[in-house]
Amino acid sequence: MSTYLDFEEPLKALEDQIEQTREIGNSTGVDMSDKIGVLEENLVKKTKEIFGKLTPWQRVQLSRHPDRPYTLAYINAISENTFQELHGDRTVKDDKAMIGGFGLLDGRTVMFIGQQKGINTKMRQYRNFGMPNPEGYRKALRLMKMAEKFNKPIVTFIDTPGAFPGLEAEERGQGEAIARNIYEMMQLKVPVICIIIGEGASGGALGIGVGDKVVMLENTWYSVISPESCSSILWRSWEYKEKAAEALKLTSTDMKRLKLVDDVIQEPLSGAHRDQEGSFQNVKAKIIEYLKELDPKTPEARVNERIEKFNSMGVWNG
Repeated sequence: MSTYLDFEEPLKALEDQIEQTREIGNSTGVDMSDKIGVLEENLVKKTKEIFGKLTPWQRVQLSRHPDRPYTLAYINAISENTFQELHGDRTVKDDKAMIGGFGLLDGRTVMFIGQQKGINTKMRQYRNFGMPNPEGYRKALRLMKMAEKFNKPIVTFIDTPGAFPGLEAEERGQGEAIARNIYEMMQLKVPVICIIIGEGASGGALGIGVGDKVVMLENTWYSVISPESCSSILWRSWEYKEKAAEALKLTSTDMKRLKLVDDVIQEPLSGAHRDQEGSFQNVKAKIIEYLKELDPKTPEARVNERIEKFNSMGVWNG
């Protein structure tokens, strides 16, 4: 059964009407196609109306929608189930919150890496709610270096509420692991594409978020802190999370305008959570487009452009 957010309730009401009208037609033998057609037109109109004026907080809610596809779903769809997962950081253990491995993209081998959330309570615990430990980032770096060794492009999928903040993670060097990834990713000689498919929070996102192309899906967010945490720090309460979301400028539109991401990938009309297959196709098409743009460049040119892009971010006085 689909899950509806509070602002999506008008859509649920129309969908229920369509289903009820269809059932009446089937049970009575009366042709209800005209009425169904009118209701479907109203549904499209209402969907455009709602999704055309989403607030920043509503986009944050959509990024966390339980029906939204996670990293493995994107990888399996894009690679047409050729994905071969690789495990372990060769130091501590295999972090289940970070996945990675080779897969085929239109016959071409690509290294896919990303944070994975669980689809139910048991899997969320198994995946640590998409919050990697240091060994997760070290596994990701090991796989990126492997891709570089074999001259294969890298695609990362970012969807995390942040790196795991536990004491044991800090003891094993969480900050160093993320900083090392940022440093090493800046210098990778192969094309690197980073795609934010859900939540892009803090250093947890940056640990696999440095690339030639850093892009966001339409209904995602990217920020140093979540709206709830920002609200609790500034106002000592989570009640101001909507105000915080507005102030943080964390939506894809804001990030593109501020030149902190390179592109925004459009989602299907009703969002990735309602049309997963449409979202998979949009992302796949964009990855292919980006690789065609990046392939002709020399490794040195890609690295220099990558460094220059990140160096130019922000405002400072000399």
